[in-house]
Amino acid sequence: MKINIFLGENIYAFRALSDITAEGVHVPRVLLAIAATLALSRIPGFGQTEAPHPAEDPAYTQLDQAFQALHAKDYDMAVAAFESAIAAAPDRPSIHKDLAYTLLKIGENTRAGDHFAQAMKLDPSDTHVALEYAFLCYETGKAIDARRVFDHLRASDETAKEAFENIDRPLRDGIARWKEAVQANPNDYSGHEELARLAEQRDENELAAEHFEKAWRLRPDRRTLLLDLGRNWKAVGRIEDAHAALLAASRGAEPRVAEEARELLPDRYPYVYEFEKALELDPTNAELRRELAYLHVAMGNDADAQRQFAMLRPQGLKERAPAESASSQPGTASPAKNDAKQMGIKSLELGYMSDAVKYLLAAYESDPSDFEVMLKLGWTNNILKNDREASRWFDMARQSPNAEIATEASQAYHNLRPELELFRTTVWTNPVYSTRWHDLFGYAQAKTELRRSHLSWLHPYASVRFVGDTHDAERFAIGWARQYLSEDAVILAAGVSTLPWHGVTGWFEAGESFHLRPAPLDVSTAIPDYRGGISFTRGLAVRRWFADTTDDMVYVHRFDNDTLFYSQNRFGHDLPFDKIMAQLYWNWNTTFDVKHEYWANFFETGPGLRFRFPQLPKSMAFSINMLRGDYLIMAGNPHPQVFYDLRLGVWYAFTR
Repeated sequence: MKINIFLGENIYAFRALSDITAEGVHVPRVLLAIAATLALSRIPGFGQTEAPHPAEDPAYTQLDQAFQALHAKDYDMAVAAFESAIAAAPDRPSIHKDLAYTLLKIGENTRAGDHFAQAMKLDPSDTHVALEYAFLCYETGKAIDARRVFDHLRASDETAKEAFENIDRPLRDGIARWKEAVQANPNDYSGHEELARLAEQRDENELAAEHFEKAWRLRPDRRTLLLDLGRNWKAVGRIEDAHAALLAASRGAEPRVAEEARELLPDRYPYVYEFEKALELDPTNAELRRELAYLHVAMGNDADAQRQFAMLRPQGLKERAPAESASSQPGTASPAKNDAKQMGIKSLELGYMSDAVKYLLAAYESDPSDFEVMLKLGWTNNILKNDREASRWFDMARQSPNAEIATEASQAYHNLRPELELFRTTVWTNPVYSTRWHDLFGYAQAKTELRRSHLSWLHPYASVRFVGDTHDAERFAIGWARQYLSEDAVILAAGVSTLPWHGVTGWFEAGESFHLRPAPLDVSTAIPDYRGGISFTRGLAVRRWFADTTDDMVYVHRFDNDTLFYSQNRFGHDLPFDKIMAQLYWNWNTTFDVKHEYWANFFETGPGLRFRFPQLPKSMAFSINMLRGDYLIMAGNPHPQVFYDLRLGVWYAFTR
């Protein structure tokens, strides 16, 4: 369950591209608009997706399944079907593109980028997919790859040209500034490192290698620089030097650095001369020297082995590096712990959830008192839908002495906890004042669900529902037709409901309806009440624009076995207010039934405003709707066909 903090769940049509900023330079909005248009134009279902053809097509069946799943918004099934289609037709770029757009819908940005890259490789002439890939690279932190693609496209595409310039200009300016800085102060470690990183981002690998090496000579305790140095030496063709730097980084460094270095090394065991070359670069690396000594032992080179073991003795080693000394001081967090924590947070930000869990757990094991790590583990497990595990971490994090962490964790814990209880009680109330009827109507319900039954997709429940109004004018004027507005009853019922499936929920209940003010046509104050139905809700949001729909089919036994259909639709925009959260929208509402009763067949439309105040509970919202209505059936209808209504409403709900 995702924890929602506003009015319902928003389903995004596509992931908006981030503004490209570097060194304070901002991309013009027109560039983002062009990029967003390109993204929208290629989303499956917007008219440009290649449709499968059955004749001579080995992937037809899988593509047909994929598009059906997309139509049903079953994205997991669509992804699986597209992957099967790729297996059947691996050289077709359109399938990779369709899969990439589908993965974007579910937030799998890294996998989406892989398939955009494959589509670009299969069809280098597709400028649109290349731009998609470049913008996605930048959004996911791969600025170097983004710059390279924009560089390739800028000669023929203005969007790419502008994007390239907005990435490249800050790099050029930064390199020029840091060159002057290190020239003025050659022993400035930070200056050499910053210059090297900017140069690498601009593909000036020789310049990057030169200054990574100078930074390493100034700070040999920073073995992560060996990884950077090896990567850039490899890029300029200095393979032996690169292997030496990477070999040194793969031994005796932080776990992350060592793992990344091993991935760049050849898939074989290093040779003796490579160990020796690595030790020339990193002579204080005890782990590297010890491994070389044992390699000599295995090869029978006893004299060489003894020489290396002798250099491992305390008198043969140089003074320990500052980072190693610092890590041994009491009360100082170890570099490994800090490294794991930062990697975990970065993985969470970039969407690598499994990596985030792994690194954050390692950081927690190193320091069980780090409440920030507990909070991040809570959010990571929440995203992975491991709600019980997420709740445990939030519960631990809310004990933090840091007020900000404790508040965030406590709020998340209380929002999530109801989903895990055996019984969950939801209460909502919705009073509405109508100028058309000059009456205040009240709607409310308290429902307690059994959350864990032997049928996990069915939830038994018991409920108390209230439907009433402040005066009875309409009731006696039109007899039982008042039921549309106010039954003036308390309804006790027991029923079952299904888990939501793609926004669809089913329910059925049986109970007893107790009239608060019996009318002349009522046969008793208490009558059986059987009702059930299907409900569908769906929301869409792009930037500040939104649309949502709520559609219900309801069978009510006591309405002469009538079945009613309600459709409430809104389209609008979030308002940029500071003091309140507000949305301005337009209503399209339709109601009809199978019995063709006049009171149950009408259409309404008009503007509305929904808002809430930060000081009040987040589930409390106020609404103002100005509607023009038209009855669709006039036979037996005592009212004019056209009506107008101003409705003022309050919605409040809570769960325990």
